[in-house]
Amino acid sequence: MTETEVEKLKLMVVDDEPDNLDLLYRTFWRSFKVYKANDAHEAFAILDQVGEMAVIISDQRMPEMNGTELFSRTVERFPDTIRILLTGFTDVEDLVDAINSGQVFKYITKPWKPDQLKALVEQGKDTYKLVKKRTKELRHALRRESLFNAVTTTIRESLDYNSILKKIVVTIGQTFTATSCVLRLVEGDRLTPNQFFYHDPKFSDITLPFDSNPLIEEVLYTQKYQLTQDTHHDNSYHSLVVPFTYQQHLLAVMTLYKWGSENIWQDEDIQMITGVAEQAALALSQAKLYQSLQEKQQQIRVELQVARQIQNNLLRQTLPEIDGVKIEACCYPAREVGGDFFEVFVHPKGDLWLAVGDVSGKGVPAALFMASAISLLRRELSQESPAEPNIVMQNLNYALADDLMSNNYFITLIIASYNKVTKELVYANAGHIYPLLWSHPATLVTQPYYLKERSIPLGILPKWHANPGRFTLAPGDTLLLASDGITEAKVLKNTHLYKENNGICQQTQSSMLNQEGLWQLIQEQPQPLSLENLLNRIQTDNHVQEDDQTILSLEVL
Repeated sequence: MTETEVEKLKLMVVDDEPDNLDLLYRTFWRSFKVYKANDAHEAFAILDQVGEMAVIISDQRMPEMNGTELFSRTVERFPDTIRILLTGFTDVEDLVDAINSGQVFKYITKPWKPDQLKALVEQGKDTYKLVKKRTKELRHALRRESLFNAVTTTIRESLDYNSILKKIVVTIGQTFTATSCVLRLVEGDRLTPNQFFYHDPKFSDITLPFDSNPLIEEVLYTQKYQLTQDTHHDNSYHSLVVPFTYQQHLLAVMTLYKWGSENIWQDEDIQMITGVAEQAALALSQAKLYQSLQEKQQQIRVELQVARQIQNNLLRQTLPEIDGVKIEACCYPAREVGGDFFEVFVHPKGDLWLAVGDVSGKGVPAALFMASAISLLRRELSQESPAEPNIVMQNLNYALADDLMSNNYFITLIIASYNKVTKELVYANAGHIYPLLWSHPATLVTQPYYLKERSIPLGILPKWHANPGRFTLAPGDTLLLASDGITEAKVLKNTHLYKENNGICQQTQSSMLNQEGLWQLIQEQPQPLSLENLLNRIQTDNHVQEDDQTILSLEVL
């Protein structure tokens, strides 16, 4: 059989007149592989035996079953076949029925002209080839899309990088009926020890030699797939090595093994495998980046936990017990680390120093400035004879101003010294909220006194200047220093009553606490005042802490 005969398309002619059958056969035998049928039943038998025809030419008027019915019964089974109807009549209804029910490509009346029929059949042949080509392309596209969707779904359902790799190997191995698959990761154009396997359970008794180093080396060098055939224990098998490449970076290579010499991968399969490998390489790149980000985030979380502990250790872990006064302090950063701080320092000469500060912003930068500020403050307070609070503030501004201004940060800070003998409180305020002072007990009719001597925050100007504020405390007085994370917290307030479903309901809304609201909460607290309980009350209405919160109190007994 010659190559030309192999490439011939199949054509069937159906007519109950032998002369017509012979004429049609002689007309098309050179261009087609022609089959002859005397009636519809013989035509069905031929179709059952040899399968789809490219073209069927049938006479309309035949005993038992006409051409229209013949065509209509072949449409579902062979939708791509070109059907040409021969008729000796020009009845319009008959032709319309033939075209509608049998999907007739063309009809031609008897007696036909050979050249006209040849041209019509040639047109039908071209149409058939085009339809088959488009159908094949569509089928390939649908299979490719289905496979891509399966790979994408598999990747999305995977929880981590290794899980993605395992599922890719299994999905590709099962889809392309591989006996075994092995996926090997590549770093810097070299194979890593990491490998992921798939083996078809139906071939559990077959062990293939996972040794394709020459092919893999070629793929590492060319970044193109390699296909070869080899033998193992006198049995043939095929190896296909496919690169996983993203943006010209080789991420992995996969070797697919197929046992036996039959049913090897066709070009269409190989193209689809390489296409899936490209898509999987993109997913691998994203998954690898995501894993790297997760590892870095975990490392950052660990480092921030250490930083939080270090920062917490910078603050006083235990407050001094001093005769005649009671001191409480709390500091809660909004993130792992923050910019709020407090200080309670007892000088060897007896003076008690208090401070509450707030670095603008949050997180690590604020925490670094906080550490610098508290270290400098302690150095100032550790002098043999510390200066007054306003001079200490000037020195802090001198040391920190350049760094603060160059990074667009500033610090609000209040520093106070208390002499237990004279009961005098001297303070300096660098842009911090006003301290509250009240006499015990705090009742609903008591009003606090605000210490309003204040200047600009540190880090705004190269030089800082302000006069100190002075106040004499008496037994029963309480001084409260707080950061704006306290006064700017949101609290729920009852607004008004309204009727609903024959009942009385009360509407609430969230609003900023402010210093007036803070004072109201203090008045509502049971005595003696507990800062922990006060903060718990504030945080009850704030499921998410927006800012660092620091509060310190000094009560003269």
